[in-house]
Amino acid sequence: MLSLTLRLSRGVALVVTLGILAACALPRVGPNKSEIFAGSVLREGDAFVLTVDDRVNAIAAVAPALGFSAGFLNAGEVGSDTINPGDTLGLTIFENVDDGLLVPTGQNATILNEVQVDGQGFIFVPYAGRVKAAGNTPEAIRRIITDKLSDQTPDPQVQVRRLAGDGSTVSVSGAVNAQGVYPIERPTRSLVAMLAAAGGIGVDPEIARVTVVRGNQRAEIFYDDLYNNPRNDIALRDGDAIVVKADSRTFTALGATGTQNRVKFETPTISAIEALAQVGGLSSTVADPTGVFVFRNEPEAIAEQLVGQDLTGTQRVVYVLDLTRPNGMFMARDFAIRDGDTVYVTEAPFAQFSKTIAAATGSLNAVNNVQSTTGL
Repeated sequence: MLSLTLRLSRGVALVVTLGILAACALPRVGPNKSEIFAGSVLREGDAFVLTVDDRVNAIAAVAPALGFSAGFLNAGEVGSDTINPGDTLGLTIFENVDDGLLVPTGQNATILNEVQVDGQGFIFVPYAGRVKAAGNTPEAIRRIITDKLSDQTPDPQVQVRRLAGDGSTVSVSGAVNAQGVYPIERPTRSLVAMLAAAGGIGVDPEIARVTVVRGNQRAEIFYDDLYNNPRNDIALRDGDAIVVKADSRTFTALGATGTQNRVKFETPTISAIEALAQVGGLSSTVADPTGVFVFRNEPEAIAEQLVGQDLTGTQRVVYVLDLTRPNGMFMARDFAIRDGDTVYVTEAPFAQFSKTIAAATGSLNAVNNVQSTTGL
């Protein structure tokens, strides 16, 4: 009789404990599916909750594109042989006489290094005077100097070479191996060649972004796109600023995943499946594969296409991915994660039930310990 009474008392205790636990908030990773759906505009919430399908994927995949405008793409290469004010030239003058105008006795040539093109575009050459250099090629300057010296020394031979100067230059900074100011020369008239002259990039090419600032124009592109599309290897202009930096986009992973963290993009594009893989996938013990959510603030234009009605301003959108559906994995594979997204995985109902049972069992064990101690 006592044993039956004890069993009944324990059963009552279990029911009471489960009721108490059900009324209390057990520890969990975040809201469950019902609580998220309760925030839908259909239930007087302020978020649009949408199940991901092919139509939603096609609309939601739209993202701000990186690339160069027509102004950058259509600019032709600067003639690297055209001399500009501020450039530096090197001259070598040969004379066919023993006692020449410029050549020292016993030698057949004289070298004039570091001949600076002045602000008006002229250089000074002894016995030739002021020579117009800016706007001319080294070959044209060679002919001008030769003509001016030929009246004073027989058959002079002149060689003109362009040296690195502070005329047409670009600055290269950021995640490159040799930051600095570089002249635009024949081998470095395009973006790829200039980056190579700066020692190449110093970050993973998959996450490198290259920005070119030209006056009031600004354009950005992924480094890999410079090679995937040769047209992106734009011609440079005097004063261009080239900045290389690592991709700063991130998404946040929360809930029943392998790890909960703010995660950087490892590639230019990333799908929902890849995002989950980056954080260790779904927790095999507590995750609900029918409750994978992506929280995002969508621009007005995209939100209107998604819901098929006129809206005003940025809208809160919750995308629902059910990995257990026949095409669920494909939908998640095709869903593009964007900068600032929050990927959240809910706990399975069984996980919460297990917590309730565990908590109840612990409570009953505590009651039994008290009974054993008091002799009841």
